Amino acid sequence: MNSNIKNIQIKDIKPPVEISDWSEYLLWGLAALLIVALIVGIWFLIKYIKANKKIDQKRLWLEELYKVDWSNPKDTAYRITKYGRLLSEDDERRKRMYEHLLPLLERYKYRKQVDSADYEVKREFEMFRKVCDESI
Repeated sequence: MNSNIKNIQIKDIKPPVEISDWSEYLLWGLAALLIVALIVGIWFLIKYIKANKKIDQKRLWLEELYKVDWSNPKDTAYRITKYGRLLSEDDERRKRMYEHLLPLLERYKYRKQVDSADYEVKREFEMFRKVCDESI
């Protein structure tokens, strides 16, 4: 019986077929996709941080305007000019108010002795500061 098994030829078995293997390409493609997604994610994160930093910087400038002391009008005029210019760069309404306030402040700059600040300058400054506070 053992000899009969050896003599039997099986005719329906076919030779091995080569199967194309795409797994290596899939792995490299997935790795490239993850790297691109990581780079894009980092880019958006940096952009988000910069945008929030800009807003925080404006808050600091606004706080400097709230610290203004009118007992020294010359120093106050310089501080308002500096921080007002920085705050009014990106908003048209603040820019117009700043340009209206600037000539009023010129009386207190570039002189050795200055008088105390008058009501009109303080009122215009308060309006400018209020607009800045509302828009930031």
